[in-house]
Amino acid sequence: MRIRRILISIPLIVFSCTTISSAHTNGGVSGKVTVEGAPPRPKSINMSAEPGCAKMYSTPPTTEDVVVGPGGALENVVVYVSAGAPPESTPPDVPVSITQKGCRFAPHVVAMQVNQQLNVINSDSTSHNIHPLPTANREWNKAQPPGTTPLSEMFAREEFIPVKCNIHPWMHSYFVVLKTSHYAVTGESGAFALNNLPPGKYTITAWHETFGTQTQEITLSTEESAPVNFVFKAKP
Repeated sequence: MRIRRILISIPLIVFSCTTISSAHTNGGVSGKVTVEGAPPRPKSINMSAEPGCAKMYSTPPTTEDVVVGPGGALENVVVYVSAGAPPESTPPDVPVSITQKGCRFAPHVVAMQVNQQLNVINSDSTSHNIHPLPTANREWNKAQPPGTTPLSEMFAREEFIPVKCNIHPWMHSYFVVLKTSHYAVTGESGAFALNNLPPGKYTITAWHETFGTQTQEITLSTEESAPVNFVFKAKP
């Protein structure tokens, strides 16, 4: 007897399982700060009393209370969320720094969070004396000879603090202490961005040491990026 083998072809069915995930992306705010009109001209700084610093400049340095870039872009503006941001109780572990270089403070405006560590560095070959002038925080006044280790301080309350050097009267700066981590300081382009904001209503504030403060109210939806621009007007 012959046995016949019958091969039955069964189609292979592949089941594809697709996982659908939904990622929640927060929105943000971005824009530019400009000045309209003729801003005050920077004044030349006479550093002849400190020759070691004076020789560091090919042209005389100028004041930085108003620094305007191309197209009226305004530098050293602090833009931040002044209302609506989630509460933050823990300051960042990474400190912020300000350096005394060429007998000037760099950067001119330093923004930080409440209780965030501030390091003050002297990179000059001369002594400096850093003296913040707060009204809501503790005032301190410290000398810093060349070659010494950085000074470390922090501020417990929100405040805009003018800073000076008692040795060199032309040296001025600002410490901006904020409750929120959503802030930016404008550079030469005047641009800023405040990212990772959950949906909600916010007050965005722009502060400048000469032109004052402006605010705008915005509402963000999920994954939305809202344009916000600030225009300060120079006095005639």
